[in-house]
Amino acid sequence: MPRDNAADAFASALASQQQATPELRAWIIAQAQAGYAAPVIVQSMVDSGWKEEVAVHAMETTLRDHLEDEAERRGQPPGVPVPDAALHDSPLYLDVGDRKVHVLQAMADPRIVVFGNLLSDEECTALIADAEPRMKRSLTVATKTGGEELNADRTSDGMFFSRGETDVVKRLEARIARLVNWPLENGEGLQVLHYQPGAEYKPHYDYFDPDEPGTPSIVARGGQRVATLVIYLNEPERGGGTTFPDIGLEVAPKRGNAVFFSYRRPHPSTHTLHGGAPVLAGEKWIATKWLREREFV
Repeated sequence: MPRDNAADAFASALASQQQATPELRAWIIAQAQAGYAAPVIVQSMVDSGWKEEVAVHAMETTLRDHLEDEAERRGQPPGVPVPDAALHDSPLYLDVGDRKVHVLQAMADPRIVVFGNLLSDEECTALIADAEPRMKRSLTVATKTGGEELNADRTSDGMFFSRGETDVVKRLEARIARLVNWPLENGEGLQVLHYQPGAEYKPHYDYFDPDEPGTPSIVARGGQRVATLVIYLNEPERGGGTTFPDIGLEVAPKRGNAVFFSYRRPHPSTHTLHGGAPVLAGEKWIATKWLREREFV
């Protein structure tokens, strides 16, 4: 980042206070608007005498608040708190009580995290075995009516476990709650999906469209969906990844791994458009956990 004596003196003066003053927030926003990446902004602050943890916090809160103000100015729905993993100090592993989950990849905006080792092979096998006898053609939420419907974009079979229905489901739900710091009771029941060769789920959003007439009855049960966790229970021979078209990302379906993403508002600006790519060879089993704003009943 280009520097001059006046900028150095200004940053150093702010650093001596070690607090996010209005001047500092304006400076952070200006750097971001000029195209500087977050690590560059933080490093510039550290070079001027800021403690790294203070710099990171100041940058994150400033930019988040700025984005909220911009969204409100454009008439978008207000943002809400969302689940998130404790990644502020870039850990390689996260302790979820009975297991260490690997942090394989993390993106800040949109918030996407790829986790490894969320489930053991034995747990994946058990979930498939318990789900298989109950599989039916997958339905999607019908936001026009508040019910469910067949959708040509979703060519899979599926079923739902109730919360805590089996020992494996109970363990997994406890891990997820601890992993992303969100109340267990705010989660929908775990859904298991089975994709045969050629099956897919075309790109879509998981939040409920606030402009659809059926949405009020859907969100009455626990508020909006605010995050999704897709867990891979087996490995297809080819294809079947989770795609994010807006950002050009595809997550490979590695058994026991998962991809997490959150969305602060029900709006395309979250860049959480995603889909299940067609299975080209073999079959794919996944489990999906949707998290709501409030207790899901």
